[in-house]
Amino acid sequence: MAKKRRPRPQNAAATRPDTTSGEIPVVGAREPCPCGSGRRYKACHGRAAAQAATELVRRPFEGLPGECDWVALRELVPAATAPLVLRDGLPADVPSVTLGTVLPMAWPALRRDDGSVLLAIQNDTATGDLSRDLAEVLGRALTTDPGNPVPAGRTDPQGPRLQDLLDLEAPFVPEVREGFEFWLDNAEAATPEVAASLERANEAATPTARLTGVDAAYWCQTPERNHLRWVMAHPEDELLDALARLHAAGASSLGEETRLVGSFRAHGLTVPVWDLPSAMGAEECEKPAAAFGERLAEALATRSPLTAAERRARSGLTNRQITLN
Repeated sequence: MAKKRRPRPQNAAATRPDTTSGEIPVVGAREPCPCGSGRRYKACHGRAAAQAATELVRRPFEGLPGECDWVALRELVPAATAPLVLRDGLPADVPSVTLGTVLPMAWPALRRDDGSVLLAIQNDTATGDLSRDLAEVLGRALTTDPGNPVPAGRTDPQGPRLQDLLDLEAPFVPEVREGFEFWLDNAEAATPEVAASLERANEAATPTARLTGVDAAYWCQTPERNHLRWVMAHPEDELLDALARLHAAGASSLGEETRLVGSFRAHGLTVPVWDLPSAMGAEECEKPAAAFGERLAEALATRSPLTAAERRARSGLTNRQITLN
């Protein structure tokens, strides 16, 4: 049986919008395509939009100040906040914008009663570009009525990214929190659902601290052993070579009873991980981490081929690498 064709409007050419001077508007997948073809958007210009929306951006935070800390707040840190500065300034009715790790009920954002905005970095994303998804949520949060969460929505694949909205000269300084009380202006006014979500989140939070002597290194406490997870922006191959050189030389640890156990790959960056004894807190990590940073800089500057022992060390590190996204 021949496939039925959708009738083409007789005056399609006359009614087709002029799209030569601009982009095709984004509409619902089942709506007629704005180009006037008579086909549904998903079968016409929506195909390219869908492809753009699902294309994975390997380093979504590249170009932002503190890229490594953005990755840490997205993947490693339970509770933290960081003030954000907009490139064009704040609207008159928005006193501040703050990035948070997570919000109650996994809200993408929250407009507080006083008009300030909390933007969550740990939530489901609509596309393969986390920066564009967060920018879309931020844009809607700025116009949401105060006292309301911002629901999940559809991201325009041609919309702005965080790099377009934020002041790229403003420093990005996270503050690690012991719990999630930053959600609330007034704990007594919290709904039962928010109060229960806060209690669950606080119970599940792993004690975490950001080191002060080096960039984007985060200590965390677990029942068996503590860990140091250090987000680094060096090119992956160069960093793995340098870590292998140090590991083969017995210089990759942070002191007695510590060892480099592997690394994560997160949002295009590499995150080496060390096991630490339970007695080693964040303050005790400061000097060893600074000394390791100096050894790593020397290893990164070395350009000689890896020795056999260094190649074995690199293979071991690569085999233990986990990709988080």
